[in-house]
Amino acid sequence: MKEIKGIIVPILTPMHEDETVNYEELVNQIERLIAAGVHGIFVFGTNGEGYILDEEEKAEIIRVAVKAVNGRVPVYAGTGCVSTRDTIRMSRKAKELGADVLSIITPSFAAASQEELIQHYETVANAVDMPILLYNIPARTGNALAPATVQKLSQVANIVGAKDSSGNFDNILQYIEKTRGGDKPFTVLSGNDSLILWTLLAGGKGAIAGCANVFPHTMVSIYEKFTAGDLEGARRAQDSIRPFRDIFKFGNPNTIVKTAVKELGYPVGLCRAPFNSLSPAGLDALRKALQTCRDNGLC
Repeated sequence: MKEIKGIIVPILTPMHEDETVNYEELVNQIERLIAAGVHGIFVFGTNGEGYILDEEEKAEIIRVAVKAVNGRVPVYAGTGCVSTRDTIRMSRKAKELGADVLSIITPSFAAASQEELIQHYETVANAVDMPILLYNIPARTGNALAPATVQKLSQVANIVGAKDSSGNFDNILQYIEKTRGGDKPFTVLSGNDSLILWTLLAGGKGAIAGCANVFPHTMVSIYEKFTAGDLEGARRAQDSIRPFRDIFKFGNPNTIVKTAVKELGYPVGLCRAPFNSLSPAGLDALRKALQTCRDNGLC
C-alpha cells in the first residue's frame, strides 16, 4: 500500500458553463498539482463537489484521474454515501476503476449513534479489500466520529487513517493519542488548512488541503519544510495562507476555492448550482487577497 502522508489535494471538479464536467481541464489540473509536488490526488472531497455529482460522473472522473495520475501519487476516492449498501457499491466501483485509497465520510442527515457508525465502517471494510480513510466533518454531515470510535475502528485491518475536518484541534489530538502505538500504523490527517503544521507537530502525517487547489507549492512546502526540520519555514508557509482563508467568511469555502482558481486564469467554471454564488463584496475581497498572496510569493 502506498503511504498516506503529506499534502493530499481534494481536487476541484472543473465544469463547463452548462455544468457538465470538463474532463480535459481536470487532467490539466492534475498535471499542475502533481508538478507542484502534491502527495496525493483526492476526487470527490468537499472541494470536488462529490455531494452533487451523479454516479456516472463519479465513475468517469475516477477513470480519468487514475489514467492521468498514472501511478505517480496515490489516488483517493470519496465513496461515502448515506447508506451502508450504497457505500459498499461505490467503494467497489472505485476499486474496479483503479483508485488506491477510499475516503469514506460519515453518513449524513439522519442522526447515527457511535455504535451505528462503528457497524457501518466495519461492514464496509469487510466488504471492500482496500485501504480506508475515515472522514469526520460533522458540520456538513451532522454526525461526528468520537475519538473512542476512531480508536476502535483503527483496529480494523484495512481502516488505515482518519481525516478530521471538525476544526477542533483537541479532536485531532485525541485521534492521534488514541491510535498511537497500535498493532498497525494509523495515519491522522488535518482537514483544516489552518491546522496542518500543528497536526504535524502533534504526530499527524499531513493534510487533505483544499487551499492546495489555489497555492499548491506553498501548501506542499508546509509539509516539506517540516520534514526537513525547517520549523520556522514551515510556520511562515502555514501563516502565509491566512489572508486567503479570511475570505471564507464570505461564503461556502469550496465555492471560494473554485472561484479563486478561476481567478488565477484556469477554466474550471463555477460550482454546480445552487452553491455557486459569491457576493460582489466577497469577490472584491477575494481578488485583493489573491493579490496580497501573490505579492508575498504564494504560488
